Amino acid sequence: MALGPGTVLKALTIQQLAIVRHLDVEFEKGLTILTGETGAGKSILIEALGLALGDRADSSMVRTSADRASVSATFDIASNRDLKAFLRSNDLEDNDECLLRRVMTPDGRSRAFCNASPIPVQLLKQIGEFLVDIHGQHAHQSLLRGSIQRSLLDEFGRCNTYLHAVEQAYYRWHNIGQQLDELSHRGEDVPRRIDLLQFQAKEIEALNITVENLAELEAEHRYIAHAARLLEGYDSAEKYAFNTEGGALKGVIKAAGTLRDLISIDAGLTCVVELLEQAAINLEEADHEFNRLRANIEADPKRLQEIDNQLAAIHDIARKHRCEPKEIPERLKAIRAELEDLDNREEQIRQLNSELDLALNTYTEAAKDLHKHRFLAAKKMDNEITKHLRDLGIPHGNFSVSVEPIGGTPSPHGDDEIIFLVTANPDLPIKPLKKVASGGELSRISLAIQVATTGSSGIPVLVFDEVDTGVSGATAEVVSEYLQHLGDKRQILCITHLPQVASAGDQHFSIGKTVTDGITETTITALEPGQRIEEVARMLGGQRVTDKAREHARELLAQ
Repeated sequence: MALGPGTVLKALTIQQLAIVRHLDVEFEKGLTILTGETGAGKSILIEALGLALGDRADSSMVRTSADRASVSATFDIASNRDLKAFLRSNDLEDNDECLLRRVMTPDGRSRAFCNASPIPVQLLKQIGEFLVDIHGQHAHQSLLRGSIQRSLLDEFGRCNTYLHAVEQAYYRWHNIGQQLDELSHRGEDVPRRIDLLQFQAKEIEALNITVENLAELEAEHRYIAHAARLLEGYDSAEKYAFNTEGGALKGVIKAAGTLRDLISIDAGLTCVVELLEQAAINLEEADHEFNRLRANIEADPKRLQEIDNQLAAIHDIARKHRCEPKEIPERLKAIRAELEDLDNREEQIRQLNSELDLALNTYTEAAKDLHKHRFLAAKKMDNEITKHLRDLGIPHGNFSVSVEPIGGTPSPHGDDEIIFLVTANPDLPIKPLKKVASGGELSRISLAIQVATTGSSGIPVLVFDEVDTGVSGATAEVVSEYLQHLGDKRQILCITHLPQVASAGDQHFSIGKTVTDGITETTITALEPGQRIEEVARMLGGQRVTDKAREHARELLAQ
């Protein structure tokens, strides 16, 4: 097994679902085989996985007498960058491990979770589409979707270089178109818009306002508006600090003189006198600064009214433009920039129309190149998958890829509609893959497509149910080889009744059913080498396992 690091299903836990009471299954990389008697519950595992991936829930699936059923699927997504980006875009955890959980109740209600977060079932389904493809009688498989068919053809034909050229040309054309739409929308009444912007610009310019002079104007307004209060405060301070008779300055000077005469008696007063003299000096300096500031205070009602009018005009403009007064200068810059842009609009439209025509021509040529390479790849893909179908026991199988240019509006994927067509019978016309009815045939057709496109990027976990319906002999060996080949690249889960397929697995589970006290329960066992011999021998010889069957089983497992 050459499978390297990648997204894998690590574990599946099922509780109270149908005839399953509780199952815990841990999976490995490569090809995992699921076998067991008919009716043992093999398909329940696939149905349970489908529920964890967002398939439709049915209340009848809840085990009788249980109050709810639940399914949890744990995936290692460390290397799945696309899924991690999708989880982030939906505000979900993008850890290296992803736990998907579904809970159903008998009344038909259903809840979905991704890690610890509740999510809508539709979002769970979208997450599941990054992880698992179920091939068989299930609607989950991605091969039925047109976008996946297109991607597989592009990967198979190594068309990515041409597809990238189409994408670049498309987004160039699309972005230019958006710019033109915006200009055209803005240009519906350009003259009126220009008149309005010019009027707004003149209004703001008349204010002669900058962020700096607005701050100065507001400070001056506060100062003049509070002149009376300032004068009252100055008078009070002068009374207590600088008054000729009762002020602090005269008191400190007198106290210093009195104590200085006593130093000869108490030398300790020297320090006190020095502090008082310093205090007197500080008060004299304060008195000088106080008188200077006091002389500048002037209640100027006329200047106050002028400033009031200026600030009122500024606030009116700010309200008109729904901004703060300090943001008005930036608003003026924006108005001037838009005026300049409108003045150049006609020239811009002419230039963009010219660029749009050029971009469309570039896109058209790129789309033609992509179509040509898709067409060649489709022919090669037709032959390869048709051969695989016939090797897989569909002798009249025929596969074709329809690559039809549909024209119309450019798209990042080109102008082609890609449809996978198939028929399994010579007397029936070839038709789209999604209309193939037989589960067994659809499973083998899917296997053929997956083998042919195994080098392509795709869904990391594949589940095949009924892939061996109606198959035996040499065809069974081909199915086995194909599944092994896929198992080298992806994680494969396969329900099979064929011993040839069962012997090819890297991991083998046997699913059984027990009845205890009238209660039916499904069991699952990871088989050891000796147990695998017994199981493959049972598949070869039926319920009565002979030594010959065991020997044949050993030979198959040794291959």
